[in-house]
Amino acid sequence: MKRFLLIAATAFFALFPANAQELQYGRKVTDFTTGPKIGGYFVGKYTYTDQDGKNNGDGLSQRMARIYVDGTILTDFKYRVQVQFNNASFHMKDYFVEWAHWKEFSVKVGQYKRAFLFENPYNPWDVGFGDYSQITKMFSGMGDYCGEPSSTGGRDQGIQFQGDLFPAADGHKYLHYQLQFMNGQGINTADKNSTRDIIGTLQIQPIQDLYIGAFGWKGDYVLNDSVTVGRDRWAIAAKYEHNSWSARAEYAHSSGKNISEADGWYAAVGVPVNDWFKVYAKYDVYRSKASEESMKTIYSIAPNFQIHKNLMLQLQYNYVDNKLTSSHWNELWAEIYVRF
Repeated sequence: MKRFLLIAATAFFALFPANAQELQYGRKVTDFTTGPKIGGYFVGKYTYTDQDGKNNGDGLSQRMARIYVDGTILTDFKYRVQVQFNNASFHMKDYFVEWAHWKEFSVKVGQYKRAFLFENPYNPWDVGFGDYSQITKMFSGMGDYCGEPSSTGGRDQGIQFQGDLFPAADGHKYLHYQLQFMNGQGINTADKNSTRDIIGTLQIQPIQDLYIGAFGWKGDYVLNDSVTVGRDRWAIAAKYEHNSWSARAEYAHSSGKNISEADGWYAAVGVPVNDWFKVYAKYDVYRSKASEESMKTIYSIAPNFQIHKNLMLQLQYNYVDNKLTSSHWNELWAEIYVRF
């Protein structure tokens, strides 16, 4: 018995060594921080198209270049600042601080991605294609069909509450939630009315790596001093990521005051060939008037060659069928991704 007590006491005090520093608060405290991590990436692109009036495409261009700084303060506070360059254009992309003491409940304040659709929060490296799906762009704020510019990048300013609940035996959580109260005007712009956009999602993870989600959005966008358009949106979606295999499908619907009803959907799969070669395919539909006559469909195949953790080459072929303009065309993209 004495030996057992000695072992238990030794183990207990090993967890709390005598020289361990106690967590403190105050404006003069300088410890309990991680050194800022600085990183970034850029994406270069070549585009060819046989669409009428496009002069065979843009040729070589800079899709984007980003630099970010992130870290932690007092172990529970995470922060990030991220800026983006598009040729001669420069703008702030993200800035936020998040209190994440509990996995079940955290609070984020600043500028960051909207909690609408699975694909919207994806880093460009992880999408698998040279661009986001049509509904992600049209309904999350990447050239939103309500008139919000593409530079918003699916982001807004506000406050978010999120968490993961109900742990399973294998460690994953059965339920994830996010609730956001946002300005509604996108990035780097003050609010233009007295209302807030409410965006939320509930996601169920019945088994490891499978997510089923429902999304909702109630808000508006001030297009100009005399016109405000509504954002009454909902979506359902599913995704699966396991051992480099990928599959996701999403449907979204949008309506509101002073704007047409619209909807769309996509289904994408990613099949790994080996450790550095993965092929993606996608069926992508957007209907600007929620009707067959307004349907724009893109069929895509995109081989990805990730020959290093920080270097990826990507090819993509698109066949585009636009019933609204009774036209169709072919596109060929080539992109190179580099990060540091």
